[in-house]
Amino acid sequence: MDGLIWSGAAVSFLGVIGLFWSIVKVNRARKAGLSDEDLRFAVQKVLPLNLGSLFLSVIGLMMVIVGIFLG
Repeated sequence: MDGLIWSGAAVSFLGVIGLFWSIVKVNRARKAGLSDEDLRFAVQKVLPLNLGSLFLSVIGLMMVIVGIFLG
């Protein structure tokens, strides 16, 4: 079960990296001085990355929990 725990931790870590990357992209768009419509478009472009990263984090944490329960 160690493999499930460590792979889950790796998947969760990838999700956290993606979440930080989406934060960086939105901050760059905010600091660029875009208009409201352009800023809204930039945030909409980042939204799939944000949701996918959140999904990876949750799946990774579930893998860790299942590995702990089975181990």
